[in-house]
Amino acid sequence: MNLPGFRSRLRSAAALAVLPLLALTACGSGDADVTAAVGDQASPAPTDDPVAAVRKVDAVAALLPADARETGTLRVGSSIGFPPGAYYPNGPDKAPAGQDIDIADAVAKVLGVKLEREDASFETILPALGSGKYDVGTGNFGVTTERLKTIDFVTYINDGQGFAVKQGDSALGTKVTDLTQLCGLTIGTGAGTTFEATLTAQKGVCADAGKKPYDVKVYSENAATLTALQQGRIDVIMSTINGLRYQAAQPAAQTTFLGEFHRLDVGFAFKKGSPLTKAFQAAVNSLIENGTYARILKKWGTTASAIETSRINPPEHR
Repeated sequence: MNLPGFRSRLRSAAALAVLPLLALTACGSGDADVTAAVGDQASPAPTDDPVAAVRKVDAVAALLPADARETGTLRVGSSIGFPPGAYYPNGPDKAPAGQDIDIADAVAKVLGVKLEREDASFETILPALGSGKYDVGTGNFGVTTERLKTIDFVTYINDGQGFAVKQGDSALGTKVTDLTQLCGLTIGTGAGTTFEATLTAQKGVCADAGKKPYDVKVYSENAATLTALQQGRIDVIMSTINGLRYQAAQPAAQTTFLGEFHRLDVGFAFKKGSPLTKAFQAAVNSLIENGTYARILKKWGTTASAIETSRINPPEHR
């Protein structure tokens, strides 16, 4: 919705300019040109580098399959689009940054391998693992019962699902604890995410409560979701807890975080039966034990999502 007057239009344009870095639907990159133009001003990356001191751990590297040790490289499908997980602070022609980037890079150093990272849209990565295009996928992939049927996970953080609204919107109160609170509203979320799956699976709750159903709009680009919220085309965003909390702390986003809805373990994703899982689990646990893991999370403000130990294919949180 456009506001009258030059000053209002200018404020709106300035806010929308940083949306690609602040949109948090966990489903791929935003508008590359705008992101490159405002990356430094919108969300500069922290300067400390806890990954720099990480060294290869021979006992952990020995858990890699022989072909991975011989080639010394792993192909990674990486969904890069939003802080604090993974984003381009200086534009897509520069290196990505974020919690997921640091953890993956630290794991690779423990294992003594290099990562061949390919930016891919969120919804394409898991199918590509099965086809053999990638050895591992990253992108804040939540561990769910449905995904465990075809994907193996090695956990590295506990995040999950949350909601956010436009700043000043008090229709939902301060927290969403039940999906019936969303009845009659339009919800924006990312394609192929746990958020889309949850909203689709539970769509009948409104009818059961005698209320008008909610509508779900799915976006394949991060910028589109937040733009839709700011322009009034959706009423609420469903996305990651850490991402929405980070977003709400950025004045230009003009959003309010409505709290945690459902916690999920988040992990590296592999095709079912991958021989890489034990090595990755051991690498993550090595980083937890030597303190690197805690320093990475502190750097990105996600300490509250720390795990005590990495697990392979844990059951979904209930």
